[in-house]
Amino acid sequence: MKLPPTVKTPNWLLYYQLNNNPIGLMDAIYQRYGDIYTVMSGYTPSYTPIVYVSNPSGIKQIVSNTREIIAPSLYGEDSAITVGKIGKQGILHIGGLVHKHRRSILMKSYHGERMLACGRRICELTEKIISQQAIGKTFIASEIISKITLQVAIEVVIGLREGERYEKIKSLYTSCNKYEKSPLFQLIVDLPFTQLDLGKLSPWGYHKYLLKEIFQFLYNEVQERRKQGDSSRTDMLCDLIFACDETGKPLSDEEVRDLLFFPILASREASVHSLTWCLYWVHRFRDVRDRLLEEIDRLGGNPDPMSIVALPYLSAVCNESLRISPSPIFMMPRVVDSPIEIMDYKLASGTVLIGNIYLTHQREDLYPNPKQFKPERFLEKKFSPYEFMPFGGGARSCIAGSFALFQMKLMLATILSNYRLALANKRPERQKHYEDQCYAKSGVKMVMHGRRKHQGHSQPLVSSLF
Repeated sequence: MKLPPTVKTPNWLLYYQLNNNPIGLMDAIYQRYGDIYTVMSGYTPSYTPIVYVSNPSGIKQIVSNTREIIAPSLYGEDSAITVGKIGKQGILHIGGLVHKHRRSILMKSYHGERMLACGRRICELTEKIISQQAIGKTFIASEIISKITLQVAIEVVIGLREGERYEKIKSLYTSCNKYEKSPLFQLIVDLPFTQLDLGKLSPWGYHKYLLKEIFQFLYNEVQERRKQGDSSRTDMLCDLIFACDETGKPLSDEEVRDLLFFPILASREASVHSLTWCLYWVHRFRDVRDRLLEEIDRLGGNPDPMSIVALPYLSAVCNESLRISPSPIFMMPRVVDSPIEIMDYKLASGTVLIGNIYLTHQREDLYPNPKQFKPERFLEKKFSPYEFMPFGGGARSCIAGSFALFQMKLMLATILSNYRLALANKRPERQKHYEDQCYAKSGVKMVMHGRRKHQGHSQPLVSSLF
């Protein structure tokens, strides 16, 4: 076996630097080790080599090779946090043909004619919630976006729009998400010996209580909808209830419940961090914002969502934001199943392979002056899925990736077309990393300056419905 250069920094320090200065760490590693390097995980003598790759040809080898390289379930049975979080039959816990089959069912909700109706709803919710911001007051962009995307996710996945059950599941997910981002919970995750369930008044017990409540709610929804037997609905829950597994048998209520949990998070998280960064970049560069508004205004009054998402410069702006500030900075891991050669290195079975999204997006040979925000890159060149991969690639790419981009375009166009916003801070936004997400440290603080006066025949993207 011949491994790529091994990073000498102790793992505890790498972990600290990754969480607190991920971009600085990645840039430093690239300068010293290049586009393929190794991090040794674990303890002597049972180290596991983890090889990170940012070379597009190497990433293509990893993603396209399904014989010597496998994409296993991300977590094992002993992962208390994630098993409790997404269920033993959730999409991240299954692998092989079962994963491929379940993934195809889940993806159905993010494509096709359903998106037209969903697109209109995204614009409506964006207009409704943004309009509630007080003029002249500072607000945190990520918090506002999170409210919108959670409501959209619940509608797409479960099919609830209003009422007591809608409010309950929205409250449960909001509470769980807020708690998981608290310093207390992050400390518990880092210190496994503190994970003691002493009831819901204890830190770990409260987290388990919230998860239990969410899973019970989802299970009740599955049972109720199965009794109704309505196959005409267009949400993910309907798709799963009427789907069969690879043997032709209907999926069990427990499996449907487990499969439902993660897509709500995926639909939401993939959009929140991405749109937060996009708002930041657009409001840092006035020329970008002016050109974008000019393109949006040309659509005229109340355009349909598909006309909006097809706008070339809007697409380029969103793609450049995803390039320069990718939310996941790493692809989901793969494992070498039988010895293989990657970029002239011979890797043994058991070696873990991870594509480094951030460093790929920072390659000077692909993106000249990569630190500059230049949307024109995506008008001048079409990049391969191994050169531009904001939501990962292959069998483990984000199931809600295409939907996140769809949602990102509509929300950005609705906000810019109707409201005048500005960044509250002139200093550059810092990035932090937690789990598999890279996000803006402050959440991007912005100020509302009022409604925008539309030029010529242009009207707000959404008529006043509230």
